[in-house]
Amino acid sequence: MNAGSNWQTPVTATLDSAHIGYQVLWQSLATQSIEDTAAQRGICASHMLKTMVLRDMGGRYAVACVPGDQQVSPPKVRQLLGCRRMTLATEQQVLSITGFVRGAVAPVGLSPELAIVFDERIWRYDTVTISSGNPHAGLWVKVSELIALCQPRRGDICRAQDG
Repeated sequence: MNAGSNWQTPVTATLDSAHIGYQVLWQSLATQSIEDTAAQRGICASHMLKTMVLRDMGGRYAVACVPGDQQVSPPKVRQLLGCRRMTLATEQQVLSITGFVRGAVAPVGLSPELAIVFDERIWRYDTVTISSGNPHAGLWVKVSELIALCQPRRGDICRAQDG
């Protein structure tokens, strides 16, 4: 539908089935940082949705999303969800819980058991890019449609920045 019938991921399949439009942003080289990814895709890092998987001490997982130029604050997510101490999930845990490698996780198409939290700053944007589930492609989506699909909790979950 949006990227051609020969290319699809679980993320695009979920968006397609929800009738949510998207635009694919391709990149040719693998990247190691959100800044490098944004540069390859020709966008600002702040318009990328950084999606992090967190785990609490009791084994509960959550997905936290912040603008790409921000960092997730695990203590703020923990407080919002009423969990015990939270840390970033390991690479193996991310793959096991989401089916995606770290860096290619999107907040759609995940288990309904996972709590999803969006930082309140995300509501300021009309569109953002999310991962397609493929490390070489991002997806522009409307924030309002993404929020309607994900039904995230909303809160201030960004780490305080120096300055």
